[in-house]
Amino acid sequence: MSSFPLVTHAHAQDVLAYGPAGPITVAHFLADVRQLAADLPAGRHVLNVCVDRYRFAVGVAAALLADKISLLPPTLTPEMMRQVKHFAPDVFCLVDQPQAFDLPQFAWAGALAVDAAAADAASALDDVPDIPSARTAAIVFTSGSTGTPVAHRKIWGGLVRSVRAEAARLGLLDGRRHSIVATVPPQHMFGFESSVLLALQSGSALSAAHPFYPADICSVLAQSPRPCLLVTTPLHLKVLLASGLDIPAPDLVLSATAPMPPQLALAVEARLQAPLLEIYGSTETGQIATRRTTQTAQWTPFPELTLSVSQGRTWVSGGHVQPPMPMADELELLNGGRFLLHGRTADLINIAGKRSSIDYLNHQLNAIPGVIDGAFFMPAELDDASVTRLMAFVVAPGMKATTLLAALRERIDAVFIPRPLVLLASLPRNSTGKLPRDALQALASQHQRKGAPHAA
Repeated sequence: MSSFPLVTHAHAQDVLAYGPAGPITVAHFLADVRQLAADLPAGRHVLNVCVDRYRFAVGVAAALLADKISLLPPTLTPEMMRQVKHFAPDVFCLVDQPQAFDLPQFAWAGALAVDAAAADAASALDDVPDIPSARTAAIVFTSGSTGTPVAHRKIWGGLVRSVRAEAARLGLLDGRRHSIVATVPPQHMFGFESSVLLALQSGSALSAAHPFYPADICSVLAQSPRPCLLVTTPLHLKVLLASGLDIPAPDLVLSATAPMPPQLALAVEARLQAPLLEIYGSTETGQIATRRTTQTAQWTPFPELTLSVSQGRTWVSGGHVQPPMPMADELELLNGGRFLLHGRTADLINIAGKRSSIDYLNHQLNAIPGVIDGAFFMPAELDDASVTRLMAFVVAPGMKATTLLAALRERIDAVFIPRPLVLLASLPRNSTGKLPRDALQALASQHQRKGAPHAA
């Protein structure tokens, strides 16, 4: 049976993380992992909700060592907790701060009584744990942006192959120790791969912080050693640039969770003086391709992956994607294995014989000057005989619906003009910047029966 090491750092004294108290070495990390693995409760399934990214990483590694499975849901709502409990009745929560969950909790909020100096002296890298490739490391749930969350099992070997391919693509294997700052939570597939596993498998060092607001992001970037990778989303980048703050420049920016508008990518590279790469994938497949958005619209898959068309759908196979998986997006395959992304299959809409996609409409809406955030939505059909109409929810302080509609008519076909267009103070995005379908459906239900074509 093949296996992969838990970490790939060369020396016990290499820095693996930066916490509030300073650098944390690989030796210290391994001591924490072994101690936590020995202390975990009996349940096989661990709901790791640690906010501190280092503690989250220790929890994932300890679960691997103890042959337990980390559950990584997209949200922590009461309904999601009920679904998790139904999925895994033996589940317990690993927490680093009190949580109001109706589930058993096991708390870890420190170094587990392990003295850092003693741990560094006692641990050597000749005993790094090897984890069997076929061991189930995590069960990750889809975000719910297109419906009910679905569970997907991730084995250790597949995750390692994925993040090692990512490390090579991003240039993290150049012999320097990169620091990784992330605005996305580690429980999300993007954050799990690119802010935690990427550090463990590339010799890099993760920042334990989870900055969200622009001032916090700037503070963490200022404290992080160079070279530095910023793992983030288009929403965080848009707000960060609009803050007017003096942003400490990272050496590379990596974005995912939503398509990056080309004009935003250009603004990010101009302001931060660093290349911006987008990474593409799904919960089902993990990450599969990258592009530098300011230079090309084409995506380049990781070297061992192959895309093909069968039964009217695009499939990806090879490398860490085993068995072959269908993609939920409309992809146009090009020469050399590259492809164009045309949006989610479920987002395609047909009105009066004319076709478009939610992704395209969102792009046009958010390109209007003065729009901070916006999203189109096609609600579920009502039980009565009323006509279901395309809607849009927009954050645009100081603008009127009539002004926005006039701007939209300049950009999209009249059949796709939303009815209603609803002005809001903010959209119900989750911590990764996504808009779950059930949240949009709740907004739609509030406005569908109000009668007025548009509302504030």
